[in-house]
Amino acid sequence: MFKSFLKEEGGAQVVEYALVIAVISIVLIIALRPLVTDTGLSDLVDRVLTCYGGVNCA
Repeated sequence: MFKSFLKEEGGAQVVEYALVIAVISIVLIIALRPLVTDTGLSDLVDRVLTCYGGVNCA
């Protein structure tokens, strides 16, 4: 029974997926941090709303 448990690899895939998701989350948090500080996020939201409203957003 114990030998068959050691040979089972189904749980390893779940752990790998969890690690990939964790790394992607950390990268996104680091990459998006400048948008949250100061007025970066509000400027981004204003720009998106302006462009979404059909105004020239060049």
